[in-house]
Amino acid sequence: MDCPCGLEAKYTSCCGRFIDAGEVAETAEQLMRSRYAGYVLRNETYLRRTWVPKHCPASIFNDESPQWIGLKILHTQDGQSGDTTGKVEFSARYKINGRAFRLHETSEFVFEDDCWLYSKGASD
Repeated sequence: MDCPCGLEAKYTSCCGRFIDAGEVAETAEQLMRSRYAGYVLRNETYLRRTWVPKHCPASIFNDESPQWIGLKILHTQDGQSGDTTGKVEFSARYKINGRAFRLHETSEFVFEDDCWLYSKGASD
């Protein structure tokens, strides 16, 4: 299957290696893409594992969880090997009850304990 993160790659060699095979993302953008795939696949375990615990909500999914249909990375800042923080600005398209929406967010990431974690995001 193609990877839902938007890269032209198979899931197993793209985000599946982080979600299913336990590899650690090398950049904040890789983590962002894999977390998007985690939302598409409704993989709460992976999302919690890659979230700074103090910012992780009690409930990630609800009855009206969106159907994610596309991700576009708009800008990255830092988030590379040797950095301790990074930001990824993205736009994600989704549907709820057949109605289309778009989420525009700048996500913040931190590098802790040898891995990237999602901290928080600001959307408009």
